[in-house]
Amino acid sequence: MKRGNWRASGTDRQRQHSQSQWRSRHQLPGFYFDPEKNRYFRLLPGHNNCNPLTKEGLQKKEEEKKRSALLAEDDGPRKKAPRTGLNSALLLQKRHLGLLPPSSYSRLIHEVKVSGMQRHRLEVQSSNSTSPNTDNFHLIVADSACERVFTVNDVSHGGCKYGIMNFHGYRKGSLSVEMCDNLYFTNRKVNSVCWASVTHTDSHVLLCLVGISQTPGCVSLLPASLFSNFNPDQPGMLCSFKISTAWSCAWCLNPQADKTFSTGQFLTPCLYAFLHYAPVLFNGCRSGEIFSIDLRQRDRGRSHGWKTSRFFQESAITSIQLLQDENYLLAADMLGKIKLWDIRVKRSVKQYEGHHNEYAYLPIHVNEPEGLLLAVGQDCYTRLWSLHDSSLLRTIPSPHPAGKDSIPNVVFSSQLGGSRGLPGLLMAVRHDLYYYSYNKDYQDGLTLEGQC
Repeated sequence: MKRGNWRASGTDRQRQHSQSQWRSRHQLPGFYFDPEKNRYFRLLPGHNNCNPLTKEGLQKKEEEKKRSALLAEDDGPRKKAPRTGLNSALLLQKRHLGLLPPSSYSRLIHEVKVSGMQRHRLEVQSSNSTSPNTDNFHLIVADSACERVFTVNDVSHGGCKYGIMNFHGYRKGSLSVEMCDNLYFTNRKVNSVCWASVTHTDSHVLLCLVGISQTPGCVSLLPASLFSNFNPDQPGMLCSFKISTAWSCAWCLNPQADKTFSTGQFLTPCLYAFLHYAPVLFNGCRSGEIFSIDLRQRDRGRSHGWKTSRFFQESAITSIQLLQDENYLLAADMLGKIKLWDIRVKRSVKQYEGHHNEYAYLPIHVNEPEGLLLAVGQDCYTRLWSLHDSSLLRTIPSPHPAGKDSIPNVVFSSQLGGSRGLPGLLMAVRHDLYYYSYNKDYQDGLTLEGQC
């Protein structure tokens, strides 16, 4: 009898499994089968209070389930190697045998390290307050040496506050963050930020402020010395330019166009990047066009061929970045395509797969010394590629559930904090700040009193 019952129980399990497989292959139109409750539910279009079960809600539930699983896997002690058989010991052995040139060794070591980065939460402190930050991060932008990070936070009552974060404690192998005491508040939103070199490298910050009511939008140029805990004689705002629809900006570092910047407006070409070695401005447009303007020919007018180079991507351009070899330009668009262009022949030579974007203006980040390309997608995943061969090295899930108001902002450097800083990824999500460390033995940052 017991044996017969055992067989019947096994048969029931097989039958239930077969029914589940049949249901997965034969979904009823307009219905959803819940395997946990073993029944069908009707799907209704849109959102409603009576029946919250919609296709959008189910998709969001599945995406959150996937994110939670990937986050748990990402927090594990062992990470998947970016390439089969690639590890630090093997690379060091090949280097000693003369099988790897120094540049290739450095690039591959960074690939190994970013694949194993560990996540740590950072507390943003100030010298007169230890209360945690409660306002969501809107933008974080590092200076050229990654010594300081300019931050823009959305405040709950509207508008923004902004300031500069400094890093401490890295000489002891940990990282802590101090926010300047003199934060600036504005009742207007900040669209775009870039560092500007007016009196010296990264001496100022350029911001695009959105207009409200009777106040037009503007571009403000602020001295970075405004945001210092140790400077009692703080200068006022350097200058402000009324540009009603400005929402992107770029600063020119070429001495032939000294103290020149460009702003993109909402209904005109939007994104800009300057060459360093020539006064040439590249523009990315909503139409997908990318074209350049030589500032030395700006007096010739449109009738004399003011576009010196032009090529196209399939959708609206969301970010452009020039490489150190300024014959190459990276561009991302609203189809999620990231391409490397050879400007000389106006041809795409590489494409970086996996980025997700449909409508947002999301930046891409290039770290050439480390051979890395980074981008945060609309799905809130941070992806890292090999700049050299376009291989996807790692996909990092967000610590927070995905949403339009929780897309992470990132800064990556092998020297966070300056020339003797720590390598890793800085990620700001909502009101939290995280550090992804190269070092598996990394200890949490020190308090301000314990720093040297």
